[in-house]
Amino acid sequence: MENLKILVVEDDPGTLLVLQKMLNKAGHEVMTAEDGHQAVDIVSDRFFDLVITDLSMPGDVDGIGVLEEVKEKYKQTEVIVMTAYATVETAVEAMKKGAADYLKKPVNFDELKLRLERLSTLKSAIKDASNLREAMNVTEKTAGETIQDLEMMVADLQRMCSEVKKTLADQSVDTQQRVTMSLEMLS
Repeated sequence: MENLKILVVEDDPGTLLVLQKMLNKAGHEVMTAEDGHQAVDIVSDRFFDLVITDLSMPGDVDGIGVLEEVKEKYKQTEVIVMTAYATVETAVEAMKKGAADYLKKPVNFDELKLRLERLSTLKSAIKDASNLREAMNVTEKTAGETIQDLEMMVADLQRMCSEVKKTLADQSVDTQQRVTMSLEMLS
């Protein structure tokens, strides 16, 4: 599993510490924020593969606000929203705004680990696809240049053959001289 850069946003210090330790132990690079404002400040100048945010936090920037800010700044960053008050409506709202997933609190760490593995696999596949796309672009460019070179060579050969044909057909010049001139053109 590829290690991820993760921001955890949680207003409960105990939950925040447990998530941070668990994610660090799994080998991920983890930063934390204690509220939505701090999270928005952190993501304003730093990219994360994943943001895990509590949905309900005090202040005027809640989990949906964090989600919206993250998605506006970094479309490729995935966001998992977690809440103790899970309802279908809140899950649907979070998913409509771009959340990759939704977790109920208290967080089941095995469930979170599976979601992180899925996200890591997805990130790896996206990276592989990007590398393949880049290789295809280079190959396509090289093939285009080769085709262009070949077209120019064929045009030159056609022109040369036309000149040779014209020279060989010129009856006003001696046969030996026509052959000699044609061989000079070809060399």
